[in-house]
Amino acid sequence: MAKKSAVENNKRKMRLAKQYAGRRARLKAIADNETLSMEERFEARLRLAQLPRNGAPTRVRNRCEVTGRPRAFYRKLKMSRIALRELGSKGLIPGLVKSSW
Repeated sequence: MAKKSAVENNKRKMRLAKQYAGRRARLKAIADNETLSMEERFEARLRLAQLPRNGAPTRVRNRCEVTGRPRAFYRKLKMSRIALRELGSKGLIPGLVKSSW
């Protein structure tokens, strides 16, 4: 099990990323638009830099929903390989058969 503080920190980053997604997208569109003047684009970059760092989607870490483990994460199932194996062995994941010989 991951530290609760790490999991909560990641949840906070997700919340911030969702909250600032619209503003960030608008400012990035202005900053990347080459038809606008250099001053307008630069102003958009400055305003983009003033947004909180943890509001960027790249700061969010994929974590297992069951254990909070940050590595060996399957995106489709939103869980780690270890949790997947344990739940598969118990028969809690439909269609998954654990190989054993």
